[in-house]
Amino acid sequence: MRIALFSDIHANLPALEACLKSMEEQKPDAVYCLGDLVGYNIWPNEVINEIRRRGIPTIAGNYDQGIGLMSDECGCAYKTEPEKDMGKISIAYTNSLVKPEERNYLRTLPAHIRIEFQLNNDMLTLLLVHGSPRKINEYLFEDREEKSLLRIMEQADAAIMCFGHTHKPYHRILPTAPDENTYYRHAINIGSVGKPKDGNPQGCYVILTINEAGSTTNKDSVQVEFIRFGYDVEKAAKAIEDSPLPDEYADMLRKGY
Repeated sequence: MRIALFSDIHANLPALEACLKSMEEQKPDAVYCLGDLVGYNIWPNEVINEIRRRGIPTIAGNYDQGIGLMSDECGCAYKTEPEKDMGKISIAYTNSLVKPEERNYLRTLPAHIRIEFQLNNDMLTLLLVHGSPRKINEYLFEDREEKSLLRIMEQADAAIMCFGHTHKPYHRILPTAPDENTYYRHAINIGSVGKPKDGNPQGCYVILTINEAGSTTNKDSVQVEFIRFGYDVEKAAKAIEDSPLPDEYADMLRKGY
C-alpha cells in the first residue's frame, strides 16, 4: 500500500497544482490531506475547491478551523509582536476572501483520520492529525524528547502517526523496548506544500509505503519517502506582494523559512 500525504498548502494554488501533478506521477493507492488549506496567500477558495473536486479525504488544520468559525484567531504560535500583527492581517484578509460554501466545508472537516491495517497477526494503526492527537495546533518538532513523543503516540494508540503544522519534515522511528521483541512506532512530519520552513522553498509531501508482509516488530515494515517538487514560487510570491498581505510572506516563500 502506497499512500500519498500532504499538508499545509496555505492558499498557495501554484504549489498545490504542482504537488498534485507530482503525486499523480507517483500513482499512489490512496491520498490524504492533513489540513491548513487556507491563509497567507490569495487563493483559499481555489485550493478548497480543488481538494473538494478531487474528493481527497482531508482533516482540519488550525487555520481551517479559525476561518471555518470566522474567528480572528488562527491558533498560530506567533513569537513576536510584528509576527502577531502580520498574522492578524493574514487572517482578516483570508476571512474577507473565503465564500460561505467554502467556509462551511472548512467547518465540517474532521479532526483526525484513523486507518487500521491487519498485517499478519499485527494490527497496524495509522493516525492522521494536523498538530498532534491532543491539540490541533500543538507543534511536534523533530527535537522533541523521545519519551514525550512516544507517550503521545501510545496514548493515541498509533503505530504510525503522520502530522504537519510545523512545516518541517522528518521521520523518527521510536522503539518501545530494548530487546528483540521491540515494537516500533513511526512519527512522520510530512512537511508543507505551500509554505515550507526548512530552508528549502520547494514544496514537500510524503509517500508512505506499508509492506503487506511486515510486522510492527520490524522497523522496515514502513518506508517513508519525502518528495520535493518545484513550482512557480515567484508567481505565488508576487501574488502576495500585489495583495494586502505583508510582503515578508513573499520573502518566506522565496527562501523557505
